[in-house]
Formats: sequence, C-alpha cells, structure tokens
Amino acid sequence: MRYSCLLSLGLLLAACNPADSTPAAHSPAVVPRPPMQNILFFGNSLTAGYQLRASEAFPSLLQQRLDSLQLPYKALNYGVSGETTAGGRQRIASVLARQPVDVFVLELGANDGLRGIPVRETTQNLQAIIDQVKLKYPKARIVLVGLEFPFDLSVLGGHQYGRYAAEFKALFRTLADKNSLAFVPFLLQGVLGQRQLNLPDGVHPNAAGQKILANNVWATLQTVLPEAGEAK
Repeated sequence: MRYSCLLSLGLLLAACNPADSTPAAHSPAVVPRPPMQNILFFGNSLTAGYQLRASEAFPSLLQQRLDSLQLPYKALNYGVSGETTAGGRQRIASVLARQPVDVFVLELGANDGLRGIPVRETTQNLQAIIDQVKLKYPKARIVLVGLEFPFDLSVLGGHQYGRYAAEFKALFRTLADKNSLAFVPFLLQGVLGQRQLNLPDGVHPNAAGQKILANNVWATLQTVLPEAGEAK
C-alpha cells in the first residue's frame, strides 16, 4: 500500500514537471561584446598635436568617431614632436612592448624632409619599423601615412630641390605597395599652405586643421576596420 502511494505521488509530480509541459519562450540571446582592440598611432608632432590639447590631436578626434560608431577600438597616441624616422626606429621596440597592437598607423618622415635626410635613409628606417611591427604582431593591420615635402620649395630654388621633393613623396607609396599596406596618400591634404588651418609657424596644423587630418586618415583607416562597414 505504501509503495502504491509513493508511486502515485511520483506520477503526479512527473505530470506537474515543467519539462513535460509546453516549452517556455526562450529568453533573448545575449550577444557578447567584441573585445577591445588597440590602434597605435606612431608619429611626430603632426600626430602628437603640437601646441594643442591632447583632445584636439587627430588620434583623439578619431577616438571620438570610433566611440560614436560604437566600434571596439582604443586609439593610443604615441606621437613625439620633432621625431625623425631614425628616432622612431630606436623607440619602436619599447612602444610595441607596452600593449598589444591590432592596428598600427605609421606617420613619420616630415622631419627627415625638413632636415634634408637622404630619401634612402628615410626609406630604410620606415621599413625597419614596419618589419618590427610585423615580427612582434604578425596579424596587425598596418596603415602607412604619406607625406610630401613640408614647405614651399620656391623660396629655396625649386629647380634645386625638386628632385628630392619628388623622391621624398614617392617613397611612401613605394613602401606601401612593397609591404601591401593600407595607404593614406597625403596626411596634410587640404591643410598644407592654408594659413587659417595652421599655427603661426605655418607648419603645424591648428585645431581646425587637425580635424581635416582626422578625416584624411579615417578615409583609409576605416577600410581596415571590418566593423566600420557594419556600423554605416
């Protein structure tokens, strides 16, 4: 009798078991947030935002754009005013050791041009930097920023410096093609020579000029960020 009662109770509980009833509606799946990735901007005063607030330099402006699009990237500004490609070659290892690098934006060479450093030397230094990035972070996407001779050649006798200017401009495209890099044709497009967009020295962009630099870089940078296309 006792066994029969226990059996009946077991059957009753089984009949009331939610697993045997109509399935409940599934709760919405939680979509995991993608991991944050680092975009390292490695350059000179143009990247550092010479004489401007950190928030006015183009890497910070690009961070604002990334945030507005809800893209999982953190912009890290490693611009150093006055740096040449040789200086960048010396410090790149220590910078790469500080944090993982997912996207590397290389902007160096303007100070080489100002000092008349041989184009071959500038090219070798930039290649060495690219090689170190690839060695340390093989999956990193690299963006090379192109530059042109940063001042008016006419005051120095254009015929004398024209060849150097042409070779200087061409080295960036050559490096980008050789290494299959995303390429910003000319960082200072729309800013160079525009008095209202530069500081009194006529060389460094002011806050308004930095906004144009940000647009120039973004046009290429977004092509190596898959999420940017999805956010449009």
